[in-house]
Amino acid sequence: MPEKYLIFDGHLDLAMNAMQWNRDLTRPVAEIREREKNMADKPGRMQGTVSLEAMRKSKVGLCMATQIARYVKKDNALPGWHSPHQAWATTQGQLAWYKAMEDIGQMTQITDTLSLDKHLTSWNNLAEETPIGYILSLEGADSLVNLDYVTKAYALGLRVIGPAHYGPGTYAQGTEASGGLGSKGRELLKKMEELNIILDATHLCDDSFWEAMDAFSGPVWASHNNCRSLVPHHRQFTDEQLRELINRGAVIGAALDAWMLVPGWERGVSTPQSTGLTLEAVADHIDHICQLAGNSKHAGIGSDLDGGFGKEQSPADIDTIADLQKLPPILQKRGYSEKDIENVMSGNWIAFLRRVW
Repeated sequence: MPEKYLIFDGHLDLAMNAMQWNRDLTRPVAEIREREKNMADKPGRMQGTVSLEAMRKSKVGLCMATQIARYVKKDNALPGWHSPHQAWATTQGQLAWYKAMEDIGQMTQITDTLSLDKHLTSWNNLAEETPIGYILSLEGADSLVNLDYVTKAYALGLRVIGPAHYGPGTYAQGTEASGGLGSKGRELLKKMEELNIILDATHLCDDSFWEAMDAFSGPVWASHNNCRSLVPHHRQFTDEQLRELINRGAVIGAALDAWMLVPGWERGVSTPQSTGLTLEAVADHIDHICQLAGNSKHAGIGSDLDGGFGKEQSPADIDTIADLQKLPPILQKRGYSEKDIENVMSGNWIAFLRRVW
């Protein structure tokens, strides 16, 4: 088994952390934590796990990097922007941060097989200064003012859209909501098909999920989603939903948010130590998907680390994102071959993109 596997993380809110949490991700994780001493504006302060330096040193060489900005109507109690135009502007500020990281050689945008293969070659000849490759993904589509904005976003590099996030949305209903896509959602899916934009099924409520599967014939995956049979909550996917995704060639990325890994987690009460939560639970969800598929070709990592939480709500054996390298030995002990582990750590995401692009 190699000392370090190349890791492709299917879901990281890097720009959100930079722009909304004011974290300088070019600095070491320890320095970011130190600067947050005495800050209590957000949960997870001083508990961050992600920096570009930590990613690079631990061979997290590629990721799906998000834009995220919720638009909320008057009757929606969730926090968010009061117009889709404000939400769009916020996503463009996040994109400007990614571009600024490109300017200083920290990141590089991947939009097609040519840029993907070029980046993989650079990581095969690993040097510490190698940029992090990112594929731009929109988590929640409410910032798309109308369908013309989908075309604009695609021209700027957007290659993945998750129509919903939490609550009711313009194009789909998300976690903690119910209902279908409606005409706007179906029109969005049609536009995504035209542009070959990947549908991220993550966060779709059950009604919207099944309507999307019926309406959309393009490529689909689930960037950060776990298994409802292991943790009974509608945020997770049922075995029936997972089988549907597998049959469509999807990859499902295992998320590291604690409440999605163990049943009965109480936010603000439970701790990784009190529940005994470790990366073994992540391996449980990965293994469940592999057992449903009958192979290792549909499981991946979509860590969601620092997605509104930190160490306090991550497996106890995660101090930084570098500790994702602890997962391969766990899978090896469960009988996974080196090729299987390579598939899970990065190969499945890469194969999916090559097929779709």
